[in-house]
Amino acid sequence: MSLKTTILDDMKLAMREKDKQKVSALRLLTAAIKQVEVDERKELTDSDIISIVTKMIKQRKDSVQQYQKAERQDLADQELFEIGILENYLPKQLSESELDEIISKTVSAVGAANMADMGKVMGQLKPQLAGKADMSIVSQKIKALLQ
Repeated sequence: MSLKTTILDDMKLAMREKDKQKVSALRLLTAAIKQVEVDERKELTDSDIISIVTKMIKQRKDSVQQYQKAERQDLADQELFEIGILENYLPKQLSESELDEIISKTVSAVGAANMADMGKVMGQLKPQLAGKADMSIVSQKIKALLQ
């Protein structure tokens, strides 16, 4: 079953259960998926949908920080709830040790020796880790290894 079908089935279930918050979060997700499909005139793959979900989670994390600075915890809580729903559609996240191992193997395979080689390493890792790890953390770990 495709990820898109799973999302739609979950939305139907949430509608039957009258879970308004969950329905709202899933509608936002399906709207984002449909928007990209219309814009690009193609059926999205699971990896395309994972990148949309990742982008939406990042946006919500930024919003949470802004709401907390503005002391609007009610809005921050809504964003955190949506993050929780969206994370269900990401692949299992890699553990810290698994991530470190993959990064060190890739650095060795590429032959990276300094910061000038960071782009090569990121280019290799990005498709491999899409949705499985926060790329900003990956970037920090690569910088630490190459310095």
